[in-house]
Amino acid sequence: MMAALAVVTTAPMPVRAAATIDTVIAARSLQPGELIVFTSTVSGAPSQVDVTLFGRREVAFPLPDGRWRALVGIDLEQKPGSYTATIEATLPAGTIHESKAIVVKPKTFATRTLKVSPDFVNPPASQLERIARDSAFLKEIFARSADHRLWNRSFVAPVPDPANSRFGTRSIFNGERRNPHAGADFASPLGRPVKAPNGGNVVAARELFYTGNVVIIDHGLGVFSMLAHLSQIDVKEGDDVKAGDVIGLVGATGRVTGPHLHWALTVSGARVDPVSALTVLGEAPPK
Repeated sequence: MMAALAVVTTAPMPVRAAATIDTVIAARSLQPGELIVFTSTVSGAPSQVDVTLFGRREVAFPLPDGRWRALVGIDLEQKPGSYTATIEATLPAGTIHESKAIVVKPKTFATRTLKVSPDFVNPPASQLERIARDSAFLKEIFARSADHRLWNRSFVAPVPDPANSRFGTRSIFNGERRNPHAGADFASPLGRPVKAPNGGNVVAARELFYTGNVVIIDHGLGVFSMLAHLSQIDVKEGDDVKAGDVIGLVGATGRVTGPHLHWALTVSGARVDPVSALTVLGEAPPK
């Protein structure tokens, strides 16, 4: 007599949900000179998240709540038009992607006419070697940035005064057209303490021909702050600073018409209005 066959039932294997990316974009506006903040929620446990836009790849950093954030600058000279941002997340099982349409709208910049020392418009031959050294130094500085975020809080205004010269203004010095104004000037009195806009490492603290006494802070991940025309420098190269630390005093050194603070912000080489960073990633800018 044949033995009865045992019937074995197997529970169905659970279907694993596909990994997803959900990205939210924040910006003051989508125009040249603006900062775009990409914040992504990624299912699973990504080891890395990147955003590629305008031919540049920006590495995102993890937030305490598990989301990922990346900063992308729309350069001052970026042409208006339609672009595609690609968000890529690296997971144990592979990579997943999300695309976002970005439409950069045109922006009209004002023109300003300034009168400065003729030597700062057409430098004498005796200064050309120094200017070349300054340029090489700055190029080297901006080519290297910490591969991780060096700040851990919101951006803060370096002075409590409003910006009185707009970013991107086309400048005419002594009747001659020069490069656009790639920073914001703050109407600050001589000797006003200047604070670090955020945490980072001081990669320059010295006098340069055009900027006068200048402090440059590497915030990491390709983000740099330049604070120029200082009357006094209170940090040295190699120092680590936190947001709000005093790095110097407002002055009138370099190519200036009077005392003020010039703050320039770059994100992977893109020249960004620092006031846009205060608006979307920090404290309200001074008014």
